[in-house]
Amino acid sequence: AMITVGIVMHPHSGMVFAKSFYRAIGTFCGSTFGLALLCVFPQQRELFLLCMSLWVALCAGGATLYRNFMSYGFVLAGYTAAIVALPAIGNPLGVFDSALMRVSEVMVGIVVASMVSDLVLPERLRPVLRRSAREHFANFIDFVRGSTGGSIPRAEMEQAHLRFVRASIQLEDMRASVIFEDPEIRARSTRMRLLNQHNMAAATSFQSLHHLINRLQREGRAAEVEALIALYRPIGAALEAAPADLHDPAALAPRLRECARQLPALEATLRTGLAPGHAQLAFDTGATLLMRFLDELCGYVEVELALRAHVQRGGVERVHFRRGNDASGAAVAVLRTFLTMTALSAFWIASGWPFGASAMLLATIFSGLLAAAPNPLASAFNMLLGYAAGILAGIYATYWLLPGSNGFVMLVAATLPLLLVGPWLNAHPEFSGVGGGYSIGIVYILALKNPMVYDLTHALNDAIAQLAGVALAAVSFVFVPRVTGSGWQRRRQFRRLREQVVEAATAPLDGLRWRFESTSRDLFHQVITHTRPGSRQSRALLGWALAVQECGRALIELRGQLRASDAPGALREATDRAVQAVAQLYHQPDEARRQRAEDEVRAAIEACAAVPALRPHLYQLLGALRDDESPLAAATAAGEPAHAS
Repeated sequence: AMITVGIVMHPHSGMVFAKSFYRAIGTFCGSTFGLALLCVFPQQRELFLLCMSLWVALCAGGATLYRNFMSYGFVLAGYTAAIVALPAIGNPLGVFDSALMRVSEVMVGIVVASMVSDLVLPERLRPVLRRSAREHFANFIDFVRGSTGGSIPRAEMEQAHLRFVRASIQLEDMRASVIFEDPEIRARSTRMRLLNQHNMAAATSFQSLHHLINRLQREGRAAEVEALIALYRPIGAALEAAPADLHDPAALAPRLRECARQLPALEATLRTGLAPGHAQLAFDTGATLLMRFLDELCGYVEVELALRAHVQRGGVERVHFRRGNDASGAAVAVLRTFLTMTALSAFWIASGWPFGASAMLLATIFSGLLAAAPNPLASAFNMLLGYAAGILAGIYATYWLLPGSNGFVMLVAATLPLLLVGPWLNAHPEFSGVGGGYSIGIVYILALKNPMVYDLTHALNDAIAQLAGVALAAVSFVFVPRVTGSGWQRRRQFRRLREQVVEAATAPLDGLRWRFESTSRDLFHQVITHTRPGSRQSRALLGWALAVQECGRALIELRGQLRASDAPGALREATDRAVQAVAQLYHQPDEARRQRAEDEVRAAIEACAAVPALRPHLYQLLGALRDDESPLAAATAAGEPAHAS
């Protein structure tokens, strides 16, 4: 119960509730598996330890596939089975009591921590989420308002994309925790997801529009550029308002909708001033992107307005933020943890070590905890340092302070100052790993009972075994290196980022836009997190992210338009060939595939003369393929883009 309180406590009550929820789920699952495992193998220690190692390894792999406290739930399910079953391995009939006590103690800790967090000086996460969402809304509106002059340098667009991606991931992560804190947020959760998706879609259309304008400027197409900027200017005017209303969705929503009603007439007027042929096609492409952006911006502002209303009315489209998980990285984590646990199991069986269960238990706990750490070796060292300090503090309290104490008040007075060291360290990010190890170490050595048992020899042997278990968990990362943040994983994630264009070309269209927007951003965020800011590698990844967003959305819009049209079979075949050629290019970039993709897209543009609604999407694809500032140009000249590693 004390360990549970130390683990789930957080400055914000929403975080406490979220972590408590997944700790409860993990405890139930792990206790059930530990109980079942010892019932199946009560006297076959080898089979029992083999299955236990496999379970812990699978849970460690699951922890690498998920984010936030859901990842912690997998870790807990793994080592809870060991906590329940290992102490009862010499007395299988006691495993039910062990499981029952484990669940009871953890639930007591969860209830106490949740009540204190909610009732004693609560610090709510909801205001933080609301403030962050409104700041992101204001920043996005300001960026759009300030860019109505036309061209935006690619470097500036890349940095803006990075900011928008980080904000989207942060808001989704925070929303996933706040829903445990506030019933009103749970009622608004679907709209918050939709708000994030509208923002991501609008950002993609906005970036694609400016890429088109930049390309036209570099080609000297002044007439088309001026016409598009003139068509774009009313959006900036609609976003202009009194200083008090600059970021007020109630003031912006009607102005944007009125702008959307007036733009078609302006579009027709501007189009007649351009020469027929390529000039009008380029303008039509920009106008299509601009109208798509305006529609998504209106949706973004209107959902923001609905969220700020006191009462939520009407239904709303259900969307989900899809993560870009890496199954191969999880497989490596499974292998590492399984080898660690089986090696320690074999040593325990061969040596007959009386305290092998303690070493197994701690190795199980820290193998799971470190599996998803970005730098497991450094985290393991900090954990080991903190754990050793916690053991020393626990021995001092148990064998020096407590024997001279009497009653509950003296118990608190003797232990509380030392127990507070762990939470104090956790409150400082630079010491959080040390604090976690310290909190677990001191509570394990205290081993408070009624009546207390004082056995220094047993405590020292147990401490040595526990330190050995923590150290072995750390050593396992030397023999089977970490995956998170490694060059191998970055290369895989980078390829998966490019493969999002393939999915945009081949996956079922229903819900594809939402899946594409969220998955591509999550993959990009995972890669860029482990890349040095401002480096050549970082710039290359930013460029690729923009290229993937532009081409992927163009393919999705093209396929949707094609499905809704009554185009003849020959035209559909030409368009499908163009779509597949672009997908093959992103699957494995080289100059031959790029040239083939350009040829197929040009052929599709010519074939679509009878269905003009398809041509803007194809022209956008052609421009993206020929963009000399896109990383695709360098990649196709050199084959597989090595700089992504």
